[in-house]
Amino acid sequence: MSTAISPTAYNYKVVRQFAIMTVVWGILGMGLGVFIASQLVWPELNFGLPWTSFGRLRPLHTNLVIFAFGGCALFATSYYVVQRTCQTRLISDSLAAFTFWGWQAVIVGAIVTLPLGYTTTKEYAELEWPIAILLAIVWVTYGLVFFGTITKRKTKHIYVGNWFYGAFIVVTAMLHIVNHMSLPVSLFKSYSAYSGATDAMIQWWYGHNAVGFFLTTGFLGMMYYFVPKQAERPIYSYRLSIVHFWALITLYIWAGPHHLHYTALPDWAQSLGMAMSIILLAPSWGGMINGMMTLSGAWHKLRTDPILRFLVVSLAFYGMSTFEGPMMAIKTVNSLSHYTDWTIGHVHAGALGWVAMISIGAIYHMVPKLFGRAQMHSTGLINAHFWLATIGTVLYIASMWVNGITQGLMWRAINDDGTLTYSFVEALQASHPGFIVRALGGAFFASGMLLMAYNVYRTVRASDPVEAEAAAKIAVVGAH
Repeated sequence: MSTAISPTAYNYKVVRQFAIMTVVWGILGMGLGVFIASQLVWPELNFGLPWTSFGRLRPLHTNLVIFAFGGCALFATSYYVVQRTCQTRLISDSLAAFTFWGWQAVIVGAIVTLPLGYTTTKEYAELEWPIAILLAIVWVTYGLVFFGTITKRKTKHIYVGNWFYGAFIVVTAMLHIVNHMSLPVSLFKSYSAYSGATDAMIQWWYGHNAVGFFLTTGFLGMMYYFVPKQAERPIYSYRLSIVHFWALITLYIWAGPHHLHYTALPDWAQSLGMAMSIILLAPSWGGMINGMMTLSGAWHKLRTDPILRFLVVSLAFYGMSTFEGPMMAIKTVNSLSHYTDWTIGHVHAGALGWVAMISIGAIYHMVPKLFGRAQMHSTGLINAHFWLATIGTVLYIASMWVNGITQGLMWRAINDDGTLTYSFVEALQASHPGFIVRALGGAFFASGMLLMAYNVYRTVRASDPVEAEAAAKIAVVGAH
């Protein structure tokens, strides 16, 4: 079917930049994760220095993996998807370039300040006020580019993936700005505008929805584009995708209080968070089933297509971690799991199994198209990466489940006279084998990222800029 085509090619330059930095930050963030996991096995790796201690490096690890690796993957894929599904170029090349350089500046700011101990101490919101303000400016600009591109679309319809990306952008801005309300007292120190239980409630409204919108809704936008594309099948149910969208964004925002069971937070708020978390299972699994069923008639492709394998296994981990989350939100389960390594295992089931795997699959899908190549340099390397990632994730999660349940049971064991059966150090000693397995699993996953970097490097090196620009022009024609 031929239509009048705008001669202007898509802006693939900013997509390429974000795609490459996704791989770079993935290696650094996951490498740092392996290092701090190793510190729990061999405490000497703290080197007796304050800025290399676990307490300083752990927030840097989370920021690098969530905002640097995950964030760059979201920028890259959303800019790619919105152009292709709206059949129009990004509304402003200069604003898009600002989001790239601004985002990298935020990450560099985190790398400098967090090891030095400049922190708000808020989970996933550790960056002090000057960097938080820059992040807000970059994010609002991102929203302008994304929604501006949608307003000038050539298609009447707004594809469902863009609804998920759009919701993730709007809600992330709201969460970040509200939670970072603070009173600066110096260039690198501020105090929260909220106090006590209110501060804790707002922090976990932010913290859980950073998971719910940044790490779930945005990546579901990715899933709704790349799974059908790679499987070469239409999405299983468009109606289910719309129900999934509205149910997810309506419910997720209420789930935060489940992080504050058995605290000073009012009991009704804890119970509301628990109830909403349990109901959340339905839309989460609706999305997972929709993605999986898209492979109807294409399951045989998994034998030969490791990129599709990444995307489908990520959906399996998404289904597993969104079942586990609501279960852990139940107060009686939470009384065993909270503060233990079980929580760490759950977070990484989502972070490694869902977020990283779908990002990796999407990057492998995009890179050849962005650089004018028929395919990635080596399918064999993608295959090896898939197995390293899958085995690494399973080792990580299983070790943390065992550790977490062991810790929870040891901490609550009481003698007949009411004294604790085990000291904290005894629980730590019992956890040591799990720490070794966790570090090994992380090393498997991080080594897979090195294979990816080499594969991407060889693919990019084999292309030339003229071919890459031609690919962007061909894509406009191919969209019809």
